Amino acid sequence: MPHDFRDGKTFPRRGRYPLGRYLWLARVIDKARAKAHDTIHDYIYPCPMDRAMMERWGITSQDFDAALAQHRNDAAMLAWAESHISDAQADAANSWLCVEKFQSLNRQDREENAFD
Repeated sequence: MPHDFRDGKTFPRRGRYPLGRYLWLARVIDKARAKAHDTIHDYIYPCPMDRAMMERWGITSQDFDAALAQHRNDAAMLAWAESHISDAQADAANSWLCVEKFQSLNRQDREENAFD
C-alpha cells in the first residue's frame, strides 16, 4: 500500500474504498503509516475526518496507532478492527460518511483525481 505521499502524485486510498465492512479504514491506515514513516507530506493524521470516524468506531487515534505498530498489513488491521468495532458502530460510521460527508468525499476524489 502506498504510504509515501511526498511526490504530491501518490495519495492515500479513497475514503469510499472499503476494507472489509469499513469505509475510511484503508485511507486512515495509509495516512497513519505515512505519518509513522515521516512521508505524509501535506496530509494530516489524524485529521478531523479521521477523528470523527474513530469516534464513531469507538476507538482513539492512540488505540489505532498502537494497533498499527503491532499489525503490519491490512489483513491484520482488519482483524483488529473487527475485534474492536461493533457492527453497529461500523454501520453508523459508514452511514455518517456517505450521507453527511458525501460532498467532502466528492471534493477529495476530485483533488486526488480518484474516480471509479
